[in-house]
Amino acid sequence: MKKLFYSLYALFFNISRIFPVKKNRVTFVAPHNGGDNDSLSVMRRYFESKGGYDIVSISTQDLKLDSSSIIKSCLKAAGFFTFKAHLLATSKYVFLNDNFMPMAALKFSKKAVVTQLWHAEGAFKKFGLSAPVTDDVRKREKKCSGKLTYIVCSSERIAPFYAEAFGVDISKLLPLGSARIDSLLAETDVFSLRREFDKAHPECEGKELVLYAPTFRDSAEKDSALASKIDVDAFNREFPDKRLLVKLHPQIHSATVPDGATNVTACDIDMLTLICESVITDYSSVCMDFALLSKPCIFYAFDLDEYEHERSFYFDYESGVPGPVVKDCKSLFEAIKNPRNNEEKLRQFREFHFDYIDCNNAERIYNSVTSSNS
Repeated sequence: MKKLFYSLYALFFNISRIFPVKKNRVTFVAPHNGGDNDSLSVMRRYFESKGGYDIVSISTQDLKLDSSSIIKSCLKAAGFFTFKAHLLATSKYVFLNDNFMPMAALKFSKKAVVTQLWHAEGAFKKFGLSAPVTDDVRKREKKCSGKLTYIVCSSERIAPFYAEAFGVDISKLLPLGSARIDSLLAETDVFSLRREFDKAHPECEGKELVLYAPTFRDSAEKDSALASKIDVDAFNREFPDKRLLVKLHPQIHSATVPDGATNVTACDIDMLTLICESVITDYSSVCMDFALLSKPCIFYAFDLDEYEHERSFYFDYESGVPGPVVKDCKSLFEAIKNPRNNEEKLRQFREFHFDYIDCNNAERIYNSVTSSNS
C-alpha cells in the first residue's frame, strides 16, 4: 500500500514539473513531527522574518484520519497528493527534517536546492543507512538521499557519520549547526517558565527537577516497563528536595508513570531542558540538549548489552557519553548525589558534537543555502 502511495505522489509531482520553478517558493516538508521548535519550524520562521517568500508547509500529519470529520480528512489527503505535490515540484528551496520516502521517485529541477535539516543534533545512535534496515528500505533511502543538495549537521567532526548514514559524499555536508538550538541558547526568562510549570504541577514547587527521559525499545512489553525502572518511592525518600519528572518517548504507548513522579510526556522538551537541573536517560539524544547547556547527564543503561546487540552507536557508549553510566537504582542514586563528577566528559562531548554554540545557526544555514544555485 505504501508503494502505491509513493507512486501516486511521484506521479502528481513529476507531472507538475512542466511548470517553472518559483524563485521565491520555499517548502518545508515534515515527515517527522518535530513540533514548533524543531529546526524545520525555526527555519520556516526565519524565512518568514525575511519577507518576500512564498512559504509552503507539507506534513504527513495531513494523512491522519480524523474520525470526527471523514470528509475533511479525505480532502486534506487529496490535497497532500495533488496540490501540495505541485507546490513542492515548483519550489526553489526545499527543507526536510527526516527521510521523505516518496522522494525516491521525484525528479527535482536542477534549479531546486533540497536541504535535509534532520531532527536531532550530533551523532549518537546509528541511524539511516548506518543502522540495520531491509534491502528495500536501504535502496529507497539511498535514492532519497540522491535528491539532496545539502545535509546540515552540528559539527565538522560528525560530518563523516552523516555522510555514511545518508550514503552521500561528504561534500554535501554543511556543518553549520542546528537551527533549533538558537532558541535553547537565546535569552529566556527561565524563572517565568518555572512559575508557569509549577502552576500546572504544584507538587513540583520549591523542588529541584530531575528529568527521566528514556527512549523506546522495539517491544511493547519492554516499553511498558520503562517508566517503573526507577523506584520512585525510594527516590522520594532519598531526595525529598527533588522531584522526578518522567517524559516518555512518543513511540511508547503502553507505559504508566508511577505515583510519586510527575508525568511530563505532553510537555515541550525545550522547556523541560531549560527548567530541569539534570537528566536521566539511556540511549536518547535528549542528552545532546542537556550537554549543550552544560547540565548533568546520567545514563541509566540497565539493558546496555541487549540494546547494543540490536542497535549500535557511533562511539564506545560507556566512555563516550557525557556522564556516568549506571545499571541499577543504587548506582543511579549515587550519581544523582554527585552530579558534577563528570565535567570533563561533558565538556569533551559538547565540543565534539557542536562547532557553534551560539544563536546564529539559522542565519548561517539561510545564508549558505540561498547563496547557492541562485
